[in-house]
Amino acid sequence: MVKLNKIYTRTGDDGTTGLVDGSRLAKQAPRMAAIGKVDEANSALGLAAVCAEEMSEDLFRIQNDLFDLGADLATPAAEDDDFSPGEMTLRIVSGQVEWLERAIDSANEKLEPLDSFVLPGGSELAARLHIARATTRSAERLVAALAAVERINPQALAYINRLSDYLFVAARLANDGGARDVKWVPGANR
Repeated sequence: MVKLNKIYTRTGDDGTTGLVDGSRLAKQAPRMAAIGKVDEANSALGLAAVCAEEMSEDLFRIQNDLFDLGADLATPAAEDDDFSPGEMTLRIVSGQVEWLERAIDSANEKLEPLDSFVLPGGSELAARLHIARATTRSAERLVAALAAVERINPQALAYINRLSDYLFVAARLANDGGARDVKWVPGANR
């Protein structure tokens, strides 16, 4: 269990931050950019969760998973790392990705198929979920950029990819099952 007695440590005053393995890394490094954007996505999701009723339990579950994702990204892979979780190593696992896939499939069963792209908006909850989705997509780009230069857990990238899909269908559900979706009309204002 994590125990935080002190919020500031002064150890980052030199522009570095500590990772799970004890190493230090520049705060502007790709790994830290990815971790920071995952945290931002989690905060955006928290903003959505405060006005969600029926889906709040799922959103809180995802927020917890996003902390797991941050811990996963904060744990650099050893050369022989198979990305299995351990006593001191927290990793995103396939079950977390599969849960999102089941949730997406379940939501899709309740929605009419799309005949146009959807603009972010409709209800307040849908708009907040779209902000979380867009922030999650940004986090995904940074996690993918990290994966291009360092080994990371493949399930971490799968999770963040699936999450943006989940948030899209959740936003449609929040729009009365898609009835209040605001559809894009190409070239409408020419």
